[in-house]
Amino acid sequence: MSNHEVPPSQSDAPSDEIPQSLRDLLHGNGIFTQSHAHGAAADARGNDDHDNADAKAAEVLDRIRAFNLKPREVRDILDRYVIQQGEAKKVLSVAICDHYNHVRRCLQHPGEADTDYAKPNVILLGPTGVGKTYLLRCIARLIGVPMVKADATKFSETGYVGYDTEDLVRDLVKTAGGNVELARYGIIFIDEIDKIASQPGTGRDVSGRGVQVNLLKLMEETEVNLFSQTDLVGQMQSVLQMQRGGAQAARTINTRHILFIVSGAFDKLAEIIRHRAGQSKIGFGRASAATMADREALHQVQTADLIQYGFEPEFIGRLPVRVICDPLSAEDLERILLTSEGSVLRQYKRDFEGYDGIEMNVTREAIKAIAAQAFQEGTGARGLMTVLERALREFKFELPSTSLKSLEITTATLDNPRRALTAMLAANRREHRELLRSEVNRYAERFVAEHGVTIEFADEAIDALVDLSIARDKTVRALCEEIFRDYPHGLGLLARTSGSAVFTITRAMVESPDAELSRLIVAAMRPAAGET
Repeated sequence: MSNHEVPPSQSDAPSDEIPQSLRDLLHGNGIFTQSHAHGAAADARGNDDHDNADAKAAEVLDRIRAFNLKPREVRDILDRYVIQQGEAKKVLSVAICDHYNHVRRCLQHPGEADTDYAKPNVILLGPTGVGKTYLLRCIARLIGVPMVKADATKFSETGYVGYDTEDLVRDLVKTAGGNVELARYGIIFIDEIDKIASQPGTGRDVSGRGVQVNLLKLMEETEVNLFSQTDLVGQMQSVLQMQRGGAQAARTINTRHILFIVSGAFDKLAEIIRHRAGQSKIGFGRASAATMADREALHQVQTADLIQYGFEPEFIGRLPVRVICDPLSAEDLERILLTSEGSVLRQYKRDFEGYDGIEMNVTREAIKAIAAQAFQEGTGARGLMTVLERALREFKFELPSTSLKSLEITTATLDNPRRALTAMLAANRREHRELLRSEVNRYAERFVAEHGVTIEFADEAIDALVDLSIARDKTVRALCEEIFRDYPHGLGLLARTSGSAVFTITRAMVESPDAELSRLIVAAMRPAAGET
């Protein structure tokens, strides 16, 4: 019997043998239902989802088997999305191509999987917002492999308080649709890795070192249990699968071919490097080393610097590929806006287009100003969204409710967004009133569709509603629902009494809706009372 087969005594056991307390727990988590009909339907849906996931996984595995990208080709694709970082893209491209060429050979010739292999795990160093995460996302999409991203700050040594490092591998399996074979060739990306450095006096020595030790075992090669000790639901799912019979799913995953990439800002590392460089020089050399820029210093990083920063030698040894990402200048940020296929400016244009086709244009001078303001934020490319959000949030709120279909962003717009918006709305006042009038008529159409009673607004009533909508800064629909909240019932009563299902809404009804509705009902009931 193979390791993956379930003994008949286990696979043939009826579900009734499951203890009631266990059945209750599984039922509460949506895993077990007492209705066999519902269970069969759920199994059918689960089988369909499983088949789809397997088909997708097989497609990705086929792509990996056919992997033939060259480093220069990977670099050229990254250039479309990430501006600058030429050296980083070059180093990453080589590491990625080396790794997945090896994976391809292992898939084509399984015997090669047992040969010695030094995995090109990567450490990315550089300030925030320079494209570290974006580079990895682009690479994962390019190859098609699953990737998970996590912040190192959420890990703890034990996993009882915080996140267990092995959960990274389990998350990778989930990302791969539960396909363990595909997850074995995925990418795990850990950001803010510098935050787990053991720095004396910070109180992070013990936990930081423990997390490093746990991670380095994963980065080398180890078997990870697919169900953690605290994952009771997962354990119960495994029990049920054994009860239902069939081939037993894998319970562990080997991390031998999972590529690990870590990154961090390493704020104090440049100071350590400058100090080391200064100690190795005398005279004028010491002065030049002391004034060495952070950008230049990081490019001279050595293993000893990272160890002094607070990393275990064994941990750094598992990260042989070092990639340095440089800070972005204002000119780089301008190029991101203009040329990057992932530019946040394109996102904002799509956002406005989603509101009935509002077209947004930005002048070249405004783009330069946005880049300059973003550079002052000091958060790299993330500063671009900060600037755009600050400048355009009022336009996003107001314009979709107007008849305006175009928006031009100039330097004046950036200097005073509220003034620019006010001027646009003032110039569009007449068209805006016409739009509000049409919304009154749309409310009347919804009213008859929902309540079976036809209402027609008199012109003076429409004008009154438009004035109220502008004065109270409220949409016509919300305003009408508030003013005429009792009219569906009241007019329905009148329709049954009078036999008429068409009513005219007057200005008086807008100004005194309750009093006018009461007057109509009393007038309709008076003849009936006289007959009595």
